[in-house]
Amino acid sequence: MLMPTKIFVPTDFSEHSDKALEQALDIARQYQAKVFVTHVIAVIRPEFENALRWEAEEKLKRQVERLPRAGGVDVSASVRTGIVYEEILKESEEKGIDLIVIASLGQSGIAKYLVGGVARNVLKSSRCPVLLTR
Repeated sequence: MLMPTKIFVPTDFSEHSDKALEQALDIARQYQAKVFVTHVIAVIRPEFENALRWEAEEKLKRQVERLPRAGGVDVSASVRTGIVYEEILKESEEKGIDLIVIASLGQSGIAKYLVGGVARNVLKSSRCPVLLTR
């Protein structure tokens, strides 16, 4: 039976990501697990990286603070830069994550009928269980 101690939640700050984070917090509370929340910036132009990183860090802070279920759960937030699904997989390996909770849909409107590309690539390549949320 899965009893996670380290739960990883990638976020794009969408409603779908909020729901995935809420589910991760519920699971974390049940198993006294730590939650790692990460946003990956896919920087096209390096001169924008610092501004995008600062904005993402502020959004992460607000996202965690506004969720009432975050109380009592050890939450760590970070921002990475690179190819989104690759960075998600790298971080899960680096931190020894035993459960990834990821939204099936992200910010793009095209994903209404399909599992998002990031979620699909994480599902295909993750070495730990992945909980795909709606």
